[in-house]
Amino acid sequence: MKQNISTVNALCRITMGLTVVAWSTAKLTKKQSSSFPLFATIAGAMKVAEGITKFCPLVYLAEQNQQNNQNNSTNQNQENSQVTSEHSAQ
Repeated sequence: MKQNISTVNALCRITMGLTVVAWSTAKLTKKQSSSFPLFATIAGAMKVAEGITKFCPLVYLAEQNQQNNQNNSTNQNQENSQVTSEHSAQ
C-alpha cells in the first residue's frame, strides 16, 4: 500500500479516531440497546487504522477515479483531433 495521506492528516485521524472510540465505548458501557455507539466505535477504529498506516481507501478510490477521468478526456481529445484532421484533409 502506497501512503496517500500526509503526516498531519494521519495525526488528525488518529486523534479524532481515538476520541470517537473513547466516547462510543463510554456510551456502550452505559446503554447497550442503541447500535449507534457500536457503529461509531467501528468508524473511529477505522480512522485510527488509516492514521497509523497513512492510507485511506476513499482517497485512493478518488485518485483512481480522477486518473480515469483524465485518461478518458485525453483519449477523447486525441480522437477529436484525429477526426478534425481527417475532415480537413478531404
